[in-house]
Amino acid sequence: MNVSDIAKLAGVSNSAVSRYFNHGYISQEKREAIRKVVEETGYRPSVQAQTLRTKKTNMIGVIVPKIASASIGKIVEGILSVLNKSNYQMLLAVTENDPKKELEYLLSFNRKQVDGLILAATVFSEEHKRLLKHLTVPAVITGQKLHGQFCVYHDDYHAAYDITEYVLEKGKRNLAYMNAILSDEAAGAKRYRGYCDAVRDRGFEALAGQHITADFTVISGYEKTRELLSQYPGLDAILCATDSMAAGAMQFLAEHGITVPDQILVTGQDDSDIARVTSPPIITVHYSFETCGETAVRMLLEQINQKDAAPKEVKLGYSITDYQTKENPYDK
Repeated sequence: MNVSDIAKLAGVSNSAVSRYFNHGYISQEKREAIRKVVEETGYRPSVQAQTLRTKKTNMIGVIVPKIASASIGKIVEGILSVLNKSNYQMLLAVTENDPKKELEYLLSFNRKQVDGLILAATVFSEEHKRLLKHLTVPAVITGQKLHGQFCVYHDDYHAAYDITEYVLEKGKRNLAYMNAILSDEAAGAKRYRGYCDAVRDRGFEALAGQHITADFTVISGYEKTRELLSQYPGLDAILCATDSMAAGAMQFLAEHGITVPDQILVTGQDDSDIARVTSPPIITVHYSFETCGETAVRMLLEQINQKDAAPKEVKLGYSITDYQTKENPYDK
């Protein structure tokens, strides 16, 4: 079966069948006639042929660092909520936090395997910047800000600053920070800088030096809490770059008979489900990850439809939720 066969059986022109499969305008009568023939014959158009003819794949490439992440999962859900209402499908690539894999997927998607791509980046090496600058397909970056590129990101710096201030307002004075790798500009460098500036602005300069670097896992948070308590005796608060780290810290403290928040207060960031099920719940920062995904894919579709669209940088807000007191002290 081909387009001509379908047209003859439906009693319409070849162009009408072409418009039907490419979601163009045809009368309801012709659309119904074609639909019946397609249903009866089981005909499916050749994707390869359509791609050659239209120069479009109707695929959006999405590159993420890992799938076992609440924040990444929510971003992907946001992307799908928009794509599922469009003619596009998603092609997901997982890099396992390997920057080299990010570059490989960028190169692969750039060879016209997709109509556009969304990159949930972790770091930006010079090679990343060079490749992004010379992409031949539209692209949007999520979670990180890169000047001159379409991107959707969060206000990580002020969120970390505000949650640190909130902890100090609760009377805690011997704080330590569990940070992510600083090469991760958003979750690592900006959140740590927000913590440092907050304690310095309150006159606690020495607290900026009380920190340790952990992986984005519960196990790492558990192990690094042991090191923090050993390095900085008398801590009364541990502020973590992510909820996973915070959950690990909570587990370690519970096993060693240290009560939270009375003896040591623990905070996280990302407002993941794990923050609500620990005992007690974790004070955390809520970022609109679903909105991030939705905004990114709409921005991408705009680029695809308008080739000369000017780069946009969209910064999303945040709120701090204290599940222990049901307070929402900061909402920005």
